[in-house]
Amino acid sequence: MAKQNLDKSKILRELQLIPGIGKSISLDLWNLGIRKVSDLKGKNPKTLYNRSNKLAGVKQDPCLLYVFRCAVYFASEKRLAKEKLNWWYWKDKIYNE
Repeated sequence: MAKQNLDKSKILRELQLIPGIGKSISLDLWNLGIRKVSDLKGKNPKTLYNRSNKLAGVKQDPCLLYVFRCAVYFASEKRLAKEKLNWWYWKDKIYNE
């Protein structure tokens, strides 16, 4: 059991390397089955957001959708534009949806 907790802690810390992802959202990603940054490659941010809402049992703040857009961009693109690594950049943008 202790090893599983260590593994989970390590994975959560690695997910927090994604711009805009802190402790809370890394746990949201964990609950969605994301275990590494590359798991986000090609994912649909809107689908992740809807699944997260269902797991939470409520409609969450749309800022979470913007964070998911940023995270999927980060995982999917080889050349990253600095301004696109801010979750608020994605407020009125769509990415892979």
